[in-house]
Amino acid sequence: MSYLTQKTIKSEVSFNGIALHSGVNVNVSIKPAEPNFGIVFKRVDLNNNNLVYPNFMNVTNTSLNTTVANEFGVKISTIEHLMGALFGLGIDNALIEIDNEEVPILDGSAKIFIEKILSVGFQTSNFPIKIIKINKEIEYSEGERFISIKPCTLNLEIKFELKYRNKIIGSQSNSIKVYEDDLKDIFNSRTYCLYEDIEMIKKSGLAKGGSLDNAIVVKGEEILNPEGLRNKKEFVNHKILDCIGDLYTSGYRIIGSINCSQGGHYLTNQFLRKVFQNKENFSIIEIKEKNLPHNLINRNLLRSIA
Repeated sequence: MSYLTQKTIKSEVSFNGIALHSGVNVNVSIKPAEPNFGIVFKRVDLNNNNLVYPNFMNVTNTSLNTTVANEFGVKISTIEHLMGALFGLGIDNALIEIDNEEVPILDGSAKIFIEKILSVGFQTSNFPIKIIKINKEIEYSEGERFISIKPCTLNLEIKFELKYRNKIIGSQSNSIKVYEDDLKDIFNSRTYCLYEDIEMIKKSGLAKGGSLDNAIVVKGEEILNPEGLRNKKEFVNHKILDCIGDLYTSGYRIIGSINCSQGGHYLTNQFLRKVFQNKENFSIIEIKEKNLPHNLINRNLLRSIA
């Protein structure tokens, strides 16, 4: 069966762990879903109005995470790593049941999500996938920070750069082709923070569940995690992971070339709002296998992380 048809997971997979910001223990179950169902969160701790759709128009907070909410104020936060995993694995349809409002942080990356989903496998359908094809160049910027996209033939290209005064992080950049490259380093890269920012973050009521088990902490010219970095560009690679997860709030996989400098959740969300405010900027295309010479699933990802 074609990789260009819609896909869900073969059987239910569950996760349990601490939420990064609330610090509470959370259970998540990802369940198979029918074609054209999309990605839907369900708050099983609530009896009513408990479905939340991870769409960019439903994003209500972008401070250190991406939070979505429905019209009744029911929230799901810190969705970006799980959304990035679903995007990378080509999962089109899934019901995600969660018993609190924040997705657990696990190890701070998408690694565990991907490993567990791969362990149960996929169920493909006869329904063709849909993609968003960018028709013209669009840019969103705030000061020196910017993100832009322009048309691309068959891929989602992402070029991302960081600029930190901290010598360990410094200026770091990476470029990837999401549907072709080996993305193991992207999906294994953990969230991070500067040691001097921790007190301020905690005063804001965030990072109650943060630890060296789920985040890289940089203090001066030292990485406090005893195991060090997982890859040389882990900082910028994690930002690319966040970007991929946030891009999936568009509802479909994207064909385009993205260039981003010093971006984050807020910049990506505002960018998506700008892209989709004008129908001339994009086309939603139903892909038939005969129309595309290679599939929109990263086989390198399946090989390298499995």
